[in-house]
Amino acid sequence: MKKNKVLLNHEKIHLKQQLEMIILPFYMVYITEFVIRLFQYKDWNKAYRNISFEREAYINEANLDYLTTRKFWSFLKYLCNHDI
Repeated sequence: MKKNKVLLNHEKIHLKQQLEMIILPFYMVYITEFVIRLFQYKDWNKAYRNISFEREAYINEANLDYLTTRKFWSFLKYLCNHDI
C-alpha cells in the first residue's frame, strides 16, 4: 500500500512539472536532457535517473506532502550536482 502511494506521488510530481511547462515543451526538454545525460553517463538507466524531472520525482516521491510545499519550476534545482 505504501509503495502505491509513493508511486502515485512520483507521478503527481511529473504531472505538476508537465502543467508548469504546458506539456509539449516538457517532453521536448525531457527527451533533450535524456540524450545529453546518455552522452554524459553512457548508461541508459543512469541517464534516465539523472534527468532533472526524474531527480526531483525520485528524491521527493516518499514525501507525500511535497506537492503542498513545492515551488514553481522546482525541477530546475536538479539540473546539476544531484546524481542519483
